[in-house]
Amino acid sequence: MDATHLVREWIVATARPLDIVDPSAPLTDLRPLGEITGEATVVGIGTSIRTAHEPSVLMHRILRFLVEEMGFRSVLLEGDETKSAELAGYIRTGRGDPREMLTDARVFWRNEEILGVLRWLRSYNETHPADPVRLVAAGEPQDASWQESLSAIERHLAEGVIEWQERTGDKIVYWGGIAHTGVGSRRLVTQHTSLERQRNAGSYLRERFGAGYRSVGVTFGNGTVPYEVPAPPADYAEHNLLTADLPPYLLDLHAEAPGPVRAWLDAPTKTRLIGPNYDPANDAVYHLSGQALAEWFDAVVHIPTVTPQWTLTG
Repeated sequence: MDATHLVREWIVATARPLDIVDPSAPLTDLRPLGEITGEATVVGIGTSIRTAHEPSVLMHRILRFLVEEMGFRSVLLEGDETKSAELAGYIRTGRGDPREMLTDARVFWRNEEILGVLRWLRSYNETHPADPVRLVAAGEPQDASWQESLSAIERHLAEGVIEWQERTGDKIVYWGGIAHTGVGSRRLVTQHTSLERQRNAGSYLRERFGAGYRSVGVTFGNGTVPYEVPAPPADYAEHNLLTADLPPYLLDLHAEAPGPVRAWLDAPTKTRLIGPNYDPANDAVYHLSGQALAEWFDAVVHIPTVTPQWTLTG
């Protein structure tokens, strides 16, 4: 039996099915995630695409699980420091209209899925006034050159999480993109392969918290977002994740595995990294590379097919 077949058999045997339809669905299917995150102080939930509906729904459910079942009490929504500070007030006090607040946020926040997350956080705080969830304000530094800012952004993100945790003692959910949340000590980011390999926020968080930082990667196979994204090339990690031919699932990357499977998990690979700007004709350019799947992530949540986020309406 060849290694590729062994990998697919292992995925089928190890994967745990997940619900990606309803953010308010019971959390029973996510209980195995509790074993993976264990005693983590910070859990990074990073998606390879921030403009798709299904990853956002699943990340919302993971956030609920970590808050409701695992005692996490702070959330970093990565990407818009100014807007985070404004939304933190809404989550804390209920004052203001979150829909209106999101209208001028960064594009990957201007959707019904993120609005649903904010409203859930506020609802949780209304029913738990003595034990609320808080929003961490951390974002991109504005005073560096473009090349320098890639490193500065990562350090800034990690330092914001570390400082907040040390000051509050809270367990923190870091919601963002895999280029930041994955443990990337030497990752190469999409379309920047001429740059030197650089560390990311996840690597700084692993350095600071050790096994207390856990990384969950949210990947996908193909779909419309709203542009068509084809099936992943054979040299992408998603190729095997997709050809296992399963519905959405959770995969523990540290689960027991035969030698050829462990070799696949520990070998340098590529994984998709698609931002708001994407050219389907040049799909192979949009990736993260330089490290292994089991190095970036402790677990993967894989969604075979994705559809567009729901546009924020009036």
